[in-house]
Amino acid sequence: MRRYLVAAVPLLVFATIAGAAGSMLYREAMEGYSPSTLPSVLIGQTHPAIDLPPLAGLQSPGLEDSGLSGKVAIVNVFASWCIPCRQEHAALMRLSKDPRIKLIGINYKDNSSNALTFLRDNGNPYAAVGVDQTGREAIDWGVCGVPETFVIGRDGRILFKQIGPLDEKVLSAGLGPAIDAALAAGS
Repeated sequence: MRRYLVAAVPLLVFATIAGAAGSMLYREAMEGYSPSTLPSVLIGQTHPAIDLPPLAGLQSPGLEDSGLSGKVAIVNVFASWCIPCRQEHAALMRLSKDPRIKLIGINYKDNSSNALTFLRDNGNPYAAVGVDQTGREAIDWGVCGVPETFVIGRDGRILFKQIGPLDEKVLSAGLGPAIDAALAAGS
């Protein structure tokens, strides 16, 4: 009898793991749950203080708190070494053509010459780029990886956060509506 109980242990472990995986897949399919979506405690709060130097060699300013007030701003945290950042760059270039918003870049833990080459080769969508060499400022923003994008209202509040690259789906279903709501609210 004891041998049967010992033999059943692997089966019980497998059943537990399969049940947990099945539960997560069910939640994803039926409830829209996504384990990659992390809630941000900063939504609705004023953005963290920011003071970053400009990217050397680029003819745009660095970042200060005053650069994020008065207009709806999109803050994009990027790096030249980040493959998803390269994938989303075309979407950022299109977004930069919208005169209703100000697109801001935070260059995260990157070699400045690589970042400069990346923006020169692919186009610079940003009105301002601040360099966060150590990643300290990004920690204050709750950044857990790159790319991440924030919508900031005119009053300086964070209204939306996108973890991962921007694409047409995100622009139409997430970021776009957040921008429209910020512009309509006059916040």
